[in-house]
Amino acid sequence: RSATVAPGVGVATHFGSSKSASGAAALVACVAAVVGLAAQVAGPRLSRRRGRSLASRVGAAAEGAANRGSAASSGVVLRLGTRGSPLALAQAYETKRRLAEAFPELAHDGSVEIKVISTTGDERLDVPLATVGGKGLFTRELDVALLNKEVDFCVHSTKDVPTALVPGTELCTMLPREDTRDVIISPQGITRFEDFPAGSVIGTASLRRQAQIYAKNPGVRCINFRGNVQTRLRKLRDGEVDATLLAYAGLRRMGMEEHATQVLDWDQMLPAIAQGAISFQCTSDDQATLKYLRPLSHQPTFDAVTCERAFLASLDGNCKTPIAGQAEVSKSGELRFQGLVASPDGGRVLRVSRVGRVEEAAEIGRDAGGELRREAGEAFFQEMQAYVQEVQAANTRPAKPTK
Repeated sequence: RSATVAPGVGVATHFGSSKSASGAAALVACVAAVVGLAAQVAGPRLSRRRGRSLASRVGAAAEGAANRGSAASSGVVLRLGTRGSPLALAQAYETKRRLAEAFPELAHDGSVEIKVISTTGDERLDVPLATVGGKGLFTRELDVALLNKEVDFCVHSTKDVPTALVPGTELCTMLPREDTRDVIISPQGITRFEDFPAGSVIGTASLRRQAQIYAKNPGVRCINFRGNVQTRLRKLRDGEVDATLLAYAGLRRMGMEEHATQVLDWDQMLPAIAQGAISFQCTSDDQATLKYLRPLSHQPTFDAVTCERAFLASLDGNCKTPIAGQAEVSKSGELRFQGLVASPDGGRVLRVSRVGRVEEAAEIGRDAGGELRREAGEAFFQEMQAYVQEVQAANTRPAKPTK
């Protein structure tokens, strides 16, 4: 059986490099023949499940090859995968613009194709992220498209990307980072959490924001509040909440800065890991794509985000954990980092800071995370995870005090 399947895989690879749509079409016919031959050779020994699995694997290779052949025949050089939210599309078009400016062959309108891919995180807006899987909800479908060769690379808001990437892929590029701070949006013009009256309702799906809000004002109530920027602003306008928070970077990228009531400095609200950073993910062996992407990378942003993601990974952080962290690189090459981990009710907030050489970015992040893990103790993280599930993340006001 394996000897029969191998030629099919080889054929898929061969036609996948073809530049013609006819070559891709020929591949599909060839694959059908391969699957039929495999079934004849295996005979009754090939179970129905194995037959379906064989057809699925070879069919996926054929589809990827056909996608590449079709794209090449239409003049497309790169296929960019993105979510479909207004912010994600703004980032995709910024990417397309930067590629056109850097490479003449990508300057004509059809050379970079934007493929919108709906993710589970975009569709499940009725529940907190923590209860339906965390960060990976915004990237899983993009990962599948990348591995199936439906796209050549994906554009991400890096704060949504899990620290453990799909094997064989990498974050190869970070664009110059936007302002990383959060903003308060309050129709009443309130600019500090401490000034919100008791019982005020603040909409946020972020445990990081929730914990820091409660640490400053335990009298307010945080409720689950998801959706794209426009949806959240509409809900706020309709009176569903008294205030909400958004990333300043997203507002700036869409030219909506006027909605911000107050931009929050790090001591008021430490931002999320990798907030404000746009990254590109591609397969590590795709040199044809990497030659376009790597030259666009901004090294200070790459170094800062590397430090932050190493900190997050050392704490095993995700959307179920109130973790924040920010690094910045000075002109002299010095890297400064601040991080925190907190209980969801804000009853306990642990902070750490580091200064070091930019060449040691990942080590600095790991070391800072290790310090907080030792200081908090493993029981803290175990109790926090159990508690988050109990209160359904940011959906209700925690009532149980943290020990």
